[in-house]
Amino acid sequence: MNGNGTNAAEHGVKQKLKEILVSGLRLHTVAPESITDDQAIFVDGLGLDSIDALELVVLIEEHFGIAIPDEEIGRAAFASINALAAFVCAEQARNS
Repeated sequence: MNGNGTNAAEHGVKQKLKEILVSGLRLHTVAPESITDDQAIFVDGLGLDSIDALELVVLIEEHFGIAIPDEEIGRAAFASINALAAFVCAEQARNS
């Protein structure tokens, strides 16, 4: 674990998620490194909407091979980069 309580794998997932957000959702005015780990992804954070959420679900499935089964889980997972990385890492561990 590093100083902020995350392991190297989760840190790598966070970086990948930021890159996916920027490139996959065509956020041309946002640099991946400018997205903070605890920043909200939707509405007040990056300003994404429900269509972006659907696209992000597909991108997560394509890049990480995991599904987001319902809206309730999605809402919790998409709260921030930290929450999404934790979800991805937990699902990958559960599926391996």
